[in-house]
Amino acid sequence: MAPPLLALRDTKLTFGSTPLLTGADLAVHAGERLCLVGRNGSGKSTLLKIAAGLVEADGGERFVQPGTTIRYLVQEPDLTPYDSIEAYVLDGLEEGDDLHRAARMMEALGLDGASVTTNLSGGEARRAALARALAPDPDVLLLDEPTNHLDLPAIEWLEQTLKACRSALVMISHDRRFLENLSRQTLWVDRGVTRLLAKSFASFEDWRDTLLEQEELDAHKLDRKIVREEHWVTHGVSGRRKRNMKRLGDLGALRQQRAERLKPQGSVSMTVVEAETSGKLVARVEGVSKSFEDRTLVRDFSTRIARGERLGIVGPNGVGKTTLVKLLIGELQPDEGKVIHGANLNMLVVDQKRTTLSPDMTVREALTGGGSDVVSVGDGTKHVQAYMKDFLFLPEQAGTPVHVLSGGERGRLVLAMQLRLPSNFLVLDEPTNDLDLETLDLLQEMISDYQGTVIVVSHDRDFLDRICTSVVVPEGEGQWQEYSGGYSDMLSQRGENPFAHKKTGGEKRGKEAVRAKPKTASSLKLTFKEQHALDTLPHEMEKLEGDIAKLNKALGEPNLFESNPARFNKLVDTLAERQAKLTESEETWLALEMKREELES
Repeated sequence: MAPPLLALRDTKLTFGSTPLLTGADLAVHAGERLCLVGRNGSGKSTLLKIAAGLVEADGGERFVQPGTTIRYLVQEPDLTPYDSIEAYVLDGLEEGDDLHRAARMMEALGLDGASVTTNLSGGEARRAALARALAPDPDVLLLDEPTNHLDLPAIEWLEQTLKACRSALVMISHDRRFLENLSRQTLWVDRGVTRLLAKSFASFEDWRDTLLEQEELDAHKLDRKIVREEHWVTHGVSGRRKRNMKRLGDLGALRQQRAERLKPQGSVSMTVVEAETSGKLVARVEGVSKSFEDRTLVRDFSTRIARGERLGIVGPNGVGKTTLVKLLIGELQPDEGKVIHGANLNMLVVDQKRTTLSPDMTVREALTGGGSDVVSVGDGTKHVQAYMKDFLFLPEQAGTPVHVLSGGERGRLVLAMQLRLPSNFLVLDEPTNDLDLETLDLLQEMISDYQGTVIVVSHDRDFLDRICTSVVVPEGEGQWQEYSGGYSDMLSQRGENPFAHKKTGGEKRGKEAVRAKPKTASSLKLTFKEQHALDTLPHEMEKLEGDIAKLNKALGEPNLFESNPARFNKLVDTLAERQAKLTESEETWLALEMKREELES
């Protein structure tokens, strides 16, 4: 095999007294497609900076094959020293690089090179940094969170561009679909060292879980061996002193091995405090339109949102996603049409733009609202350090200012601040930004277990596939279309990708936009099973309501618990079962009734 273009061997780095990397390796060959994965704070970005030559390791070797060109995409680009985007992009070129390629990259990314660099959005700064990294067409391209703050058209374009480029790629990303589509090998940064899987990210999580299970088994065997040796020391019959001293020494080595064993980093204990159940109908939207000056962002949009649904909203930046969400939750009044909200709604908007975070406030102050050591969680309280631990913050971070935290830590802090408040209607705006894959898994589980209703704005295709019951996408000229299922379901129903091969930056789509595929005749009516359920469920619900009334009356008998606890417990269990069945029947009937009305209209 040819020697690598770039290699790190036995890399060591310590921050203060805490070892971050204790023996990490990295080898990048020509044409390689490698993804770096690991928990937030595991050292992925630091390892990438060492590979780029921006950070010097405490120990180990760095090898770069002579003549190799390397470009690094920084996670948080700083454009302030430059007068324009073009000046920033061109400053990344070297003698012999193609100026025309730089211009093509800026155009493809929807950038105006003459634009000043002050007050750029996160997405604009990210696209400028991508143009700067891609323009030289380097031998090795190091990408740190390339999809952060990008909309779906930009992500789709970036995937196609990277697939076609000749550069070797090393990528860090929280976007599962992006990694699955591009990677061929996976390097896991875990507890200071690296482990290589010679397969794409699609195979990584099963492989990782197998390794961790084996570690747990080995640790259990080690603990049992130590117990046996300690029992021998305490109760064993003395033999030759030399032999006994050797066995004592072996016991000490086993104890040292256990003491030095690093356990996997803990998981976020992510829960949301749920309020009293809302009504079955959360929102009815009828012919809503909204314009600003001469541009219509929402035109004649109608939908119904039932309790328990998970509605995803996707589309390019600037197309009107935020406007649509504000109309749905009642924060913005429509120019035409109406939005009617159901009863008993307790809404919680999770601010992932982090406007509620002051850079100078500490983690404790953000969670408690002041100098207290107690966090209000729903109707109860919890000590701030115990609550911090649920979201993977160390006790010594209580006094850490927000501006010192990493992007992932700030994301977890916002979730910790918001999810302690009771709700039955959750609105999430780009919740996946900067979160590591394990935290994303827990966020998905939390949403799946949530009994309320969820609206989520996201560019993460895998996240949308895992949680959404329907998605809403722009069709051009202010038109929005709702599709059942997740992002992939939308693509199969629509027959084309609405975000492929389009310029990024939120440009308005013209009349040539292709509409959704017409539904077939078979999809324009209820199935026999659905029609039968629609006809019979009202009678079943009436019967269940009667049973629940009788059970409540029986439970109201004086001294029932003291006189007959077995009957009391049986009645309670039966009541819970009947109530759960009634709720399920109501939700099924509501969904079928909404489908029937939609088909009839």
